Amino acid sequence: MESCSFRPATAPSPFPSAPSSSCSSPRAPCPNLRFPRSRNWRQIAVRRRASGFDTFPPLPGKVFVDEAIGAEYGEGFETFRMDGPLKIDVDYLNDKLQECFLQRIRHAMKPDEAFGLIFSWDNVIADTDSLKLDAWRQLALEEGKDIPSAAHVRKSILHGAADHVLRKVLYWAKEEDKMEKLKARLIELYYENLFKLDTPVKGLREWLDAVQTAGIPCAVASSLDRRCMIEALDRMALSKYFKAIVTDEDDMESIANRFLSAAMKLDRKPSKCVVFEDDPRGVTAAHNCTMMAVALIGAHPAYELVQADLAIAKYSELSVINLRRLFANKGISFMDLQKQIIEKAPPRRRLTVDTIF
Repeated sequence: MESCSFRPATAPSPFPSAPSSSCSSPRAPCPNLRFPRSRNWRQIAVRRRASGFDTFPPLPGKVFVDEAIGAEYGEGFETFRMDGPLKIDVDYLNDKLQECFLQRIRHAMKPDEAFGLIFSWDNVIADTDSLKLDAWRQLALEEGKDIPSAAHVRKSILHGAADHVLRKVLYWAKEEDKMEKLKARLIELYYENLFKLDTPVKGLREWLDAVQTAGIPCAVASSLDRRCMIEALDRMALSKYFKAIVTDEDDMESIANRFLSAAMKLDRKPSKCVVFEDDPRGVTAAHNCTMMAVALIGAHPAYELVQADLAIAKYSELSVINLRRLFANKGISFMDLQKQIIEKAPPRRRLTVDTIF
């Protein structure tokens, strides 16, 4: 007899809430573990330089870099088991994360719980474009520089790698030492702004309330440091909505790998997941993972997000029924080439008396 133990979608949040000196199980995460308060990364950098350590110590997370899309041609990531490394990719997760008997019964009664929602951090949960712009402006002020107001410059500093912007767009640095110094300071300024962030994207909390009521599990995926991510979610009072998080500590090398890791943590097949993104690259990564993609118009205009399965200007346009409709036409022929239907020849015109001579 097939057996399984499914977890209800309203599982307790994995985020820390109170201090504790011990855990009840060595494998289970400590529910009462409290992370330390936010550090002042600028002070840490000064102390490390004064003590003779790295000249430009790396700050947590990957900010101002160009990440690979990923998941092309079966690309995945490795996870380690007792019997050795295990390769995880899209096909493997779609095959292994099958619903067991009890889950199928539950999802038949509550179909919404069969889905999983994966939220990107940038401009989907928080307005990170303003954080990046402020960091660049503060750096320009400290260096006595000006940032051109041209649209292509703004797009580059928001979506391009810091190396490219400093060398090819703003022309602030040519020497490698100068480049590393400016990059390190830029990241410090970004994190200083991040530690003040306490407001989510407008309408997100109401949407998450509706999703939680429907019993749909949610995850957040980001390249930020785990502790910084948890503290930011706590400040915005969003921690209770997310069953899983994927951060820099998960060591994912591409956007698609983060989405696959989130699906695995949610215990949902990638083909049953919906990704909320604001970037065309993220939409492509979601489709590479056989996931649906909902794009938020704002950081990118609507015409750059035409590949998304659904594009919205704000969360208030969404309802849970929209998620069901995304999967309504998905089947064995989904995204397959369709043959053109050739209609039968029209019937011959009947002759009347007037047409006979």
